[in-house]
Amino acid sequence: MINEKLLNPRSIVVVGGSDDIQKPGGKVLKNIIDNNFKGELYVVNPKLDYVQGIKSYRSVEELPQVDCAILAIASKFCEQTVYVLANQKATGGFIILSAGFSEESHEGAEMEKRIVEIIEKNRGSLIGPNCIGMMNQNYTGVFTTPIPQLTQNGVDFISGSGATAVFIMESAIPKGLTFSSVFSVGNSAQLGVEDILQHLDETYVHGESAPVKLLYIESVNKPQKLYKHASSLIRKGAKIAAIKSGSSEAGSRAASSHTGAMASPDVAVDALFKKAGIVRCHSREELATVAAIFMHPKPNGKNIAIVTHAGGPAVMLTDALSNGGLNIPKIQGEKAQQLLEKLFPGSSVANPIDFLATGTAEQLGYIIDACENDFDNIDAMAVIFGSPGLFPVYDVYDLLDEKMKSCKKPIFPILPSVINVKNEIEHFISKGRIYFADEVTFGNALAKTLKVPLPQPENIELPEVNKSKIREIIESSENGYLPPEKVSALLDAAGIDRAMEKVVYNVDEAVAFAREIGYPLVMKVVGPVHKSDVGGVVLNVKEEETVVKEFNRLIKIKDTYAVLMGEMLSGTEVFIGAKREEKFGHLVLAGLGGIFIEVLHDVNTAISPVSKQEAADMIKNLKSYKIIEGIRGQEGVNQEIFIMQIIRISALVEAAPEIFELDLNPLLGNSRYVKAVDARIRIEK
Repeated sequence: MINEKLLNPRSIVVVGGSDDIQKPGGKVLKNIIDNNFKGELYVVNPKLDYVQGIKSYRSVEELPQVDCAILAIASKFCEQTVYVLANQKATGGFIILSAGFSEESHEGAEMEKRIVEIIEKNRGSLIGPNCIGMMNQNYTGVFTTPIPQLTQNGVDFISGSGATAVFIMESAIPKGLTFSSVFSVGNSAQLGVEDILQHLDETYVHGESAPVKLLYIESVNKPQKLYKHASSLIRKGAKIAAIKSGSSEAGSRAASSHTGAMASPDVAVDALFKKAGIVRCHSREELATVAAIFMHPKPNGKNIAIVTHAGGPAVMLTDALSNGGLNIPKIQGEKAQQLLEKLFPGSSVANPIDFLATGTAEQLGYIIDACENDFDNIDAMAVIFGSPGLFPVYDVYDLLDEKMKSCKKPIFPILPSVINVKNEIEHFISKGRIYFADEVTFGNALAKTLKVPLPQPENIELPEVNKSKIREIIESSENGYLPPEKVSALLDAAGIDRAMEKVVYNVDEAVAFAREIGYPLVMKVVGPVHKSDVGGVVLNVKEEETVVKEFNRLIKIKDTYAVLMGEMLSGTEVFIGAKREEKFGHLVLAGLGGIFIEVLHDVNTAISPVSKQEAADMIKNLKSYKIIEGIRGQEGVNQEIFIMQIIRISALVEAAPEIFELDLNPLLGNSRYVKAVDARIRIEK
């Protein structure tokens, strides 16, 4: 738990406070004073008796007992200062603004570690170092601006970057967003993003706590903790949006499998966010827009009415919503005709509902009432209303405010004239309203929020597998790629259906297998990594003469030491893979297989353990899903069996965390079976 003295101190000292408000120590003190901290406020400055009207002590030793300390001094002085405060002054909350710690040098990292040890020995809590601070409804312990309106029903915001936190607030505040708390964790020496999120989860009371959480993350250090508390918060009724920066990878990865090439750390982040129910954003503006959408009621469906007095923005919004999978249903019938008669000639109610540049507040009221009461195929309204600057529009925005109070269907106000009607927008915000300035940014964000799945269950049940056999195989194996016999044994132990096959080392064994199994057969080299590239795959072998001829050819291919023979199956080529990603555990991937995986990269990913619903969504959300279903007379893939194969792979990697990479490529699927015909498993203990 976070020490209450950090969150709700009765007294604060600014160590390094000054009269110069262009320095962190001066600005943080000014912010605390200006925003009416109700407790005792002290300053430590060795040269002054008073700083900004507050009594100043020459050293921390002279201070009375103090709950929370904000340090704005050189890093070399911080350790001794923390020692005195923690051990002699009962200080439980620390915010270290200073830089010069782990972000700078090994010596700085060691000093940072010792400071944390001092604080934890005294059960204290630390924000920073190298941060802008934190603020909540009790105090504004930051050295930056803007200071947002801090309210119980605002947004909780946790950021790994101080400057980015400032810029995100600058995007959010003009829209009318308020905040409940802002934490800039800096180096996260003790409390990181995940730890603050844990606190917000453990103290969350639906209807009382901040309903929206925003995260800016530069590094996911504790993915399991992030998942646990984010998914818990969302199950309780909160909503979470996050930016995870650093998604591109410098240079190319040398990957020896399809899975390794596609399962990057950023794919892991995507999978984690999806599993938890977090909306992933990729810019400050998108994060602020998603937060603004979250602060409005959620539509009960995907049918949106676009109400506008300007044609262009309505067309662009229609495109954004439609491309995002939402519907702009046609409005027609007697009720539509009655609405049209209340509007100026030339208006249209087909949807978008365009009531022209001359449209009035009264007409907007008619339209909203009709969408609310008369049109059952409408779930929400997006109202676009700006101004060319000819006349004030207070009456329109007042009407919007009233309708947003009375309507059960959500109304999203898009007010593009941020210069022409600046005063009217400020008036709208003063009523506690939040608006959107750009229709396309809004449309894309709304579509994204409605697509994000609910968090997965807390306890995911996996099918039974032969764990003792799996452990026996893993423990008897060396690091690296397993030989085909062990791969087959692992798949059998996990219940993965596969083609009947055998590794043969001479032509007599090849002929004996062919006589036992029958034709047609497939023959593949054992040894080379990419079998097709070296001419190491022979399909549709139908007679003994070909078995002999092809065995003698294949065994001579470079790096080949045996030949894998198997029954020739038919069906659509699909793919299942798994990859162990540091800190995250195993990623499980599924998609179209064979050469399609290299050409289309149409693969979806989930973090193990994978639920049955997740596996189903992985398949249904493929761009190539229609091929899985069966298209133009082609037989489809049995999806229930495909789903079970995915979750059995999840069960396998849970039983054998030593598996580093696993490729089932391809599996051949039809209405009767989904069987693995080629598999590679690499272990790293």
